[in-house]
Amino acid sequence: MNYENVEILFVEDSKDDAILTIRALNKSGFTNKLHHVMDGAEALDFIYCKGNYASRNNKEFPKLILLDLKMPKVSGIEVLEKVKSDPQTRSIPVVMLTSSNESPDIEKCFDLGANSYIVKPVDSDNFFHAIKEIGLYWMILSQPPH
Repeated sequence: MNYENVEILFVEDSKDDAILTIRALNKSGFTNKLHHVMDGAEALDFIYCKGNYASRNNKEFPKLILLDLKMPKVSGIEVLEKVKSDPQTRSIPVVMLTSSNESPDIEKCFDLGANSYIVKPVDSDNFFHAIKEIGLYWMILSQPPH
């Protein structure tokens, strides 16, 4: 697979949530350059061109990371902390997309530099709308630093 020009790195371990999110992004026209990984360790390998992604161009970073909080191997908090503490990657917008609406989780993510924290809506109509708005804002409206 060609991993060049990936615009959205989607990190989600739940197959059901991943299918719903990808379907919502598809309907909104934002999946042409999306790459989905199942855990935080794979996300870090992708971002830093290691393991299965060693041949990826290490100068190309995703324009947006959609990141689940609770995952196996490496948690979303650990991925967020690594990305936001690295001068090379800290400007990548990271949107936490999770089912946790616990205050400590939300505060920790913002303290570490999350750009947004979205609790996955249970209602599918609200979920589709939220995903469409995420894509619209972060991929089209938001201006990255130069």
